[in-house]
Amino acid sequence: MLRTAHIAGLLLLLLTLGCREDPTGTDPIDEGTITGPSNPTPYVLEVPEYFPSPVVDPENPMSEEGVDLGRHLFYDASIFSTEGNMSCATCHKQELAFTDGFGRAIGVRGEPGPRSAMSLVNLAFNPNAFNWDGSEQKLWQQAIHPVENMLELDNDWQEVIRKLRNHEDYPARFRAAFGIDKVEEIDQELTVKALAQFERTIISADSKFDRVVYQNTEFFTEEEQLGADSLFFVENVPAGVLHPGCGHCHNAPQFGDNKFHNNGITDVETIYDFVDKGRGDITSNPFDNGKFRTPTLRNIALTAPYMHDGRFETLEEVIDEYAAGGHGVENEDPNITGFPISERQKRALIAFLHTFTDESLLENPEYTAPRE
Repeated sequence: MLRTAHIAGLLLLLLTLGCREDPTGTDPIDEGTITGPSNPTPYVLEVPEYFPSPVVDPENPMSEEGVDLGRHLFYDASIFSTEGNMSCATCHKQELAFTDGFGRAIGVRGEPGPRSAMSLVNLAFNPNAFNWDGSEQKLWQQAIHPVENMLELDNDWQEVIRKLRNHEDYPARFRAAFGIDKVEEIDQELTVKALAQFERTIISADSKFDRVVYQNTEFFTEEEQLGADSLFFVENVPAGVLHPGCGHCHNAPQFGDNKFHNNGITDVETIYDFVDKGRGDITSNPFDNGKFRTPTLRNIALTAPYMHDGRFETLEEVIDEYAAGGHGVENEDPNITGFPISERQKRALIAFLHTFTDESLLENPEYTAPRE
């Protein structure tokens, strides 16, 4: 009898720990259940008529609640890094057009990684894989690796999910964004999909260039016009005789083709000698060695240092490098030919590049850290 009573008491204790009574005195409530709204509101991405249509990802439809959740996650330094002191926004600052100002991104341990932090503007229009080397096909997949990378956030996804599930606020936000019922449904995929939804809203489309060319509300200065006409938008010029035109790879309105090129800045003897093989590491095609994504030039005046490894501090250095021509490696882009350029022309080209700066992007309250 005593042994039976002991077992019965133990069972009662386990039931008490596993459940709590509903305040109405009826059925027990599972502690893992999330309450609150669960019908996400479709998000309509506003795009100017002179932009292409955004690339649609049927695996991650956007919602207002998903964007809001992603924004909170993007700025939350307590969740993702092993030290609890870094967020996505640490390396993607709004005031720097969502870059970080370093040649190579600095991780949680204070050590630089191998490449620079790319701008996050206008990612919704990229049809061609993400990162400098195109290693991820989906924007939301791109957010997985930085959490675990020792030179970035250096954390473990299990720990990140544990924090999210135990958070006083996030479970309800995940339910609102994705309609889930249980805390255990919060996982890595939903987390990075929310981040991607917010990142897709970061659109830069109101620079002086846009106001001159598309909106017809302003005019270029004489110097800016010189940079545009004789140096940036140039067609059918003899190789090595005239500036070949930046617009071949940095074409409007995005000013980046999201393709992969060897732009001739690295001096190696053969395509097998690149230390950072870039696209070649992803495709295993030696002809892709040394190729990297053409980034957008929108807000380029704000995103120094330049190139995938931040080797150039200024736009003047970049122009000088291209003017000198490449190094003759067999997979260099054919537009890397070298060209003469005067100091006046260089100033004009830089003045024109400054017309790509979108001041409204830097202060847009929809992209800032949430207050609540």
